[in-house]
Order: sequence, then structure tokens, then C-alpha cells
Amino acid sequence: MVKKFMADPSCQARIHQYQIVGRAAPTPKNPVPKIYRMRLFAKNKVLAKSRFWYFMKKLNKAKKSGGELLAVNELFDRGPNKVKNYGIWLRYESRTNTHNMYKEYRDVTINGAVSQMYRE
Repeated sequence: MVKKFMADPSCQARIHQYQIVGRAAPTPKNPVPKIYRMRLFAKNKVLAKSRFWYFMKKLNKAKKSGGELLAVNELFDRGPNKVKNYGIWLRYESRTNTHNMYKEYRDVTINGAVSQMYRE
């Protein structure tokens, strides 16, 4: 009898890639505000929207209460059947300083590569 291989659920990719499109709410002073599109990695759609508004506050002082989302889409890889190398630039804060870092990960999907980065 052949034993089936069962993948450990803790090793599965839990990070998803989302594309979020939003803008500040139209006002009489600015009837057509600029539209922003971000590609974010998050565990679910709610956290992705939260990260979008976090960055919008920093970019152009648009808060969730004074803005609107135009689209929220989950992005998938076109052909996740070939292993590729993904390079990730990241910034993190240690106890002493802020560091910029570049690291490469080998995976089938970009979501898997980002999940590996978060697991480290």
C-alpha cells in the first residue's frame, strides 16, 4: 500500500496578494481626486483594506472616513507550475536602527515567496 503525502497546513501559503484601488472622497474643492492603486500582501481582504488606508494616510492625508474604495481584487499568478526566483526588497527595524535588505526566495508563486519571508 502506498502512503499518500499530506502537506503540513502550517507550511501552506497564508499570504495573499491584493490590488486595491481607492481615492479620497470628492469634495466641492476637489471634485475629481487622484486615484491610487496599490498591490499589497495580507492574510485576508479586511487586513489588505486596512493596510491600504494606513498607507493612504501617510501618502496624501486621506483617511478611511474621508475616502472611498473603488475596487478590491485578489491577484493570482498566471502559471504557478514552474519554480521561479523572487527578489524582495524590505525594510525592517531592529533594536538599534532601520535596515534595508534584499533577499531572494525560490518558490512556485509570489505568495509562497512572501510567506517564506514572513516565516523567517
